[in-house]
Amino acid sequence: MSAAAKPGLRSVPATIDSGEKASRERLDRLAASRIAIEGIDPEIDGGRFPAKTVVGETFVVEVDIFGDGHETFDAALLYREGKDGAWTEAPLTFVINDRWRGELLFEQNGPAAFTVIAWRDLYAQWAYEIRKKVAAGQKVTLELTEGRNLVETAMKNPRDGAPALSIASKLASTKDEDALLNLLLSDDVAAWMKQAAQRANLTRYDKELPVWVDRKAAAFSAWYELMPRSMTDDENRHGTFRDVIDRLPYVQDLGFDVLYFTPIHPIGKTNRKGRNNTLTPGPDDVGSPYAIGSADGGHDAVHPELGTIEDFDALVSAAHEHGLEIALDFAIQCSPDHPWIKEHPEWFDWRPDGTIKFAENPPKKYEDIVNVHFYRDAIPGLWYALRDVVLYWVEHGVKIFRVDNPHTKPFPFWEWMIAEVHDKHPDVIFLAEAFTRPKVMKRLGKVGYSQSYSYFTWRNEKWELEEYLTELTTEECRHYMRPNFFANTPDINPVYLQTSGRPGFRTRLVLAATLAGNYGLYNGYEICDAAPMPGKEEYLDSEKYQIRIWDMDQPGNIQDDIRLVNRLRRENPALQKFTTLKFFKAFNDNILFYGKFDPATSNYLLFHVNLDPHNAQSCQFELPLWEFDLPDDASIEVEDMLHGNRFTWHGKSHSLELDPQTRPYAIWRLYPPGAPRP
Repeated sequence: MSAAAKPGLRSVPATIDSGEKASRERLDRLAASRIAIEGIDPEIDGGRFPAKTVVGETFVVEVDIFGDGHETFDAALLYREGKDGAWTEAPLTFVINDRWRGELLFEQNGPAAFTVIAWRDLYAQWAYEIRKKVAAGQKVTLELTEGRNLVETAMKNPRDGAPALSIASKLASTKDEDALLNLLLSDDVAAWMKQAAQRANLTRYDKELPVWVDRKAAAFSAWYELMPRSMTDDENRHGTFRDVIDRLPYVQDLGFDVLYFTPIHPIGKTNRKGRNNTLTPGPDDVGSPYAIGSADGGHDAVHPELGTIEDFDALVSAAHEHGLEIALDFAIQCSPDHPWIKEHPEWFDWRPDGTIKFAENPPKKYEDIVNVHFYRDAIPGLWYALRDVVLYWVEHGVKIFRVDNPHTKPFPFWEWMIAEVHDKHPDVIFLAEAFTRPKVMKRLGKVGYSQSYSYFTWRNEKWELEEYLTELTTEECRHYMRPNFFANTPDINPVYLQTSGRPGFRTRLVLAATLAGNYGLYNGYEICDAAPMPGKEEYLDSEKYQIRIWDMDQPGNIQDDIRLVNRLRRENPALQKFTTLKFFKAFNDNILFYGKFDPATSNYLLFHVNLDPHNAQSCQFELPLWEFDLPDDASIEVEDMLHGNRFTWHGKSHSLELDPQTRPYAIWRLYPPGAPRP
């Protein structure tokens, strides 16, 4: 029905002049949206990009709803799952100051959407006014007639199979004014009218806001990274996929659920790098796995020394049997030997002398790789080829991809490619490896990346951890950017780990695993491997350029710490959500004090972490009794999650000391009054 044909609005005469017609059309359009609906959270860039959530996780929507005068309003969310799913209604509840709140629960991995509707609640307004008049001793005969009319009007168009007959019968038999007043204001009538009453001035928000619903692993996962070629006990024998299968029980025992590999594709020989990134390799040097492509194939092939595609399939299957998913590195760069260079020279940049341009980050040069470009004659062929590479590995059981340097490729490509993959496989997860400008990282999250690297690796001081985590958990980016806190990577050997010894590794492990929903470790972390290239955040004898033999059981390893935090993550719902993080007061700049709370499961955890890896630190701290509406002198039961003993904390003020040489962290579970005990 057009606006001009709506009841109560006059149709526009055919003979009216064009200016008056436009004026009347504007009038009808604006009059039809009497109620203001604004300030929706989340609404990402005006609905240009989807907010993210997870299957089965509460999705909270807040919105401002108001109108003229002192009318009473009601409102609801409309939501659907899938591109063409039916709309379902969920209630919105008034909070304060025209702010409303509602919760949705999506059950299907893939696209979804929601919008907001609001209307004048004539019955609620009538009930509010008549109660005031009765309290003032005023006569309400006419008001009772108005109330009866509202109910009888609702009976003509009952919604949701409302029990109209029962109420109609009671109305017909009620003659006394006091009895009629009690009936019209009864809980039964009020509940029925909320469902069945006329929705006056029904206004719908002018956009359908997109949501992307991921599977749980997009928001909660623990990654372990290794290079398959180093899964050998002899540096003269190249590790294989079959060797990795033998390593699966170890990774499973540590408690990880994602096993991530650096590129597994054929490695080029032209300008191959030697040990420690030298330009003078020996005949047996294995080169960097990021120099992708040789006569043996490109991005859809496996390095022959690792095995065959059948071996890889066997590895994926074995990993699943151990509760692990395989994640692959998707690195869009090529060795000078990559087949694409001859097959598609138009995808590359060529210099005036006919040579191909090496990858550069001036003054650095990467002589063993070249980059593709994405426009000119590379579109659409390159875009299709890269999409098909991802789809190829998906068909071989890979549903998680860590993408190398995505910020150096066009945003439109990522938005298109990820959508193409999700159209067929909505359960695929993409991790953006991009340590770059904040707005660039956030844009990658908007265009489709499920997870994002972050600045956590370089946030070491208490104030900067609190500041950065507050940004990530409270600002708009919380709706679309999920950080993955990698404590180290093959490329990054942080200065903090180089200089902190075993205590520092334990500290950063606990921070990464308990602050974020997603976190990762690169193998060698468990033995506190941190020998640096002098003056650089890089590893000496990096296995990016050589095969390394690992002894993970050597003295001083922190495997038990890793098992502990991964077990706590699995067992405690509070650790499975990122935005529940809260910081509390510990009066020492070297001790970070924070909590993760999940009231739905009565799961409340507190953490103290000593950020100083060299010295014991003590502090006074405030137990957050206020989070449970308890007074400052209340008592609360506590469980030490490291030792299993239970005791009671009395009052708000307490003290503690953490010696990094003994254990640089403490983890507590709180049991407020009335909370269930396991």
